[in-house]
Amino acid sequence: MTGIISFIAFSAFFILGWQFGLSPIKKSFETASQNVKQVEEKLFRLPGVHLSPDYISETQHNTDILHYELNLDLYPEKKILSGRAVLTGTFINDKPEKLDLNLYDNMKIKHLSVNGSEVSFIHKDTRLSIALPNDLPDTFKATIEYEGTPLRVGLSAFAFGEWNGRSVIYNLSEPTYASTWFPCNDLPDDKAFLDMIITNDSQYTSVSNGVLIEEKIEGSRKSAHWKVYYPISTYLVSVYSSVYVNFKDYYYSDISKDTLTIEYYVFPEHLENAKKDFAEHPKFLKFFSETFGEYPFIKEKYGVAEFLWQFGAMEHQTITGIGSNFVSGRNFFKDVYVHELAHHWWGNAVGPKTWKDIWLNEGFSTYSEALYFEHKSGKNALISTMLSKYNDDFYGRLYDPGDNLFSQTIYDKGAWVLHMLRHEVGDSKFFKILRDYFEEFKYKSASTEDFINVCERVSGKDLSRFFDQWVFKGDDQIKLNVKWTIESVDEDKSIISINYQQTQERYKVFHFPLQIRFSDGKGNYEDAVIFIDEREDKKSVKLNFIPQSAEADPDRWLLADIKLLKIN
Repeated sequence: MTGIISFIAFSAFFILGWQFGLSPIKKSFETASQNVKQVEEKLFRLPGVHLSPDYISETQHNTDILHYELNLDLYPEKKILSGRAVLTGTFINDKPEKLDLNLYDNMKIKHLSVNGSEVSFIHKDTRLSIALPNDLPDTFKATIEYEGTPLRVGLSAFAFGEWNGRSVIYNLSEPTYASTWFPCNDLPDDKAFLDMIITNDSQYTSVSNGVLIEEKIEGSRKSAHWKVYYPISTYLVSVYSSVYVNFKDYYYSDISKDTLTIEYYVFPEHLENAKKDFAEHPKFLKFFSETFGEYPFIKEKYGVAEFLWQFGAMEHQTITGIGSNFVSGRNFFKDVYVHELAHHWWGNAVGPKTWKDIWLNEGFSTYSEALYFEHKSGKNALISTMLSKYNDDFYGRLYDPGDNLFSQTIYDKGAWVLHMLRHEVGDSKFFKILRDYFEEFKYKSASTEDFINVCERVSGKDLSRFFDQWVFKGDDQIKLNVKWTIESVDEDKSIISINYQQTQERYKVFHFPLQIRFSDGKGNYEDAVIFIDEREDKKSVKLNFIPQSAEADPDRWLLADIKLLKIN
């Protein structure tokens, strides 16, 4: 989800300067940073989410849903959803006495059976507990018919909206709101296959995940059958139904030699704008496929559909939702489109094992923006993109952020951690880490520990301290005062004395390599690297000239506020 970080749009203005070959200047960066900061302060007060500890029962972790068949009848004038869900599943360990699922209890159940026999059930709050017959075989098939008006909770859940007098139906279920509109085992790591049949008035086009199998009209009603051939998490299941104009593009893979159809569904008023804004998607796909591994849903599609969630976008598997305010025709929101596509590697193909691991979704996709702009416009674009995501006080931990799943810390600090990891292990190993991690956990779910294991295996390094200070324990970032002086001179050579002190308050001692670039004022420079491993200490370095000035972390690899001062 670029979701709630639509402040990215402001950084896009700055990044565009790199894309068009303009040189950044300090004033323009400061102005852009002020704009970003103002928007951040508004956007990160969005309606939050609350992960109730009672939402998932113990038996749900023992449940493996293999397939969902969802038949949805939509009645926008009444704001009614009438559904028939068929869930095929099994149990990982011993068969329990009951099957626990998630479904909000304002959705009224009209009929429920297991393997063709009616059974008793209890439906309260967000839990549906179904009694299981004693003679149940290894695989069960639960059929649930239900009806109601889905609650608008979380970031959007399921919405009956309106645009220029026309109905727009859409959803945004992340993280735990799929059960507002269909019965499910709402765990991110319980992936399943899906058949989605959406029926609405014949004037509307209905879109979902996967590929369109059939579209048919019966009287005044039109049905669309979408089929998913790759496993999908419940929060990524999607419905869009409105008066859409459809147009297409194509990605031709040099890797698999497949041709992928890119489908766009937009409001008629935005057709020309969308054609301009979405035109670069084949290039995005090519870059990410070559960098991470082939687009993981190559046998289905990639698509974008307009919806009315105006804080950004949502990476529904194979069909991203883009807020209508982000279709401008001016290419202002390229980072949003890049971010959502990157989620198809990070979040969709490689899913989070739990919501404690959400930084693996959002930090990875945010850093993918920087990687794309670096690919397109070079090193300076990488630096400017990362600086646009800098904050002098990211608060909270990356791992297990509680209810702060969509904070700037998760997105932007997550990106910075990957940026620093890249510097820690080197480019070749970093990109091998990403490729190996993607290949190992594709169509599965991964934890932060799983990612660390890949990092250490590829790099050959013990990275426990790195991840402790940046992911598990550290809820702070580097604040460093550095003073340097010329200690002695021997002909044209010098010894430099460096005194440093870490001043951050919440995490007392970070361990990291600090690069300092010394210049002689004649265009020559020499880099020295010292390892910071104390709250305060003194180091010395030898140089082959007498420096006149110095710059700390010149390539901006560190999430740090460093004040460097020369002492005469």
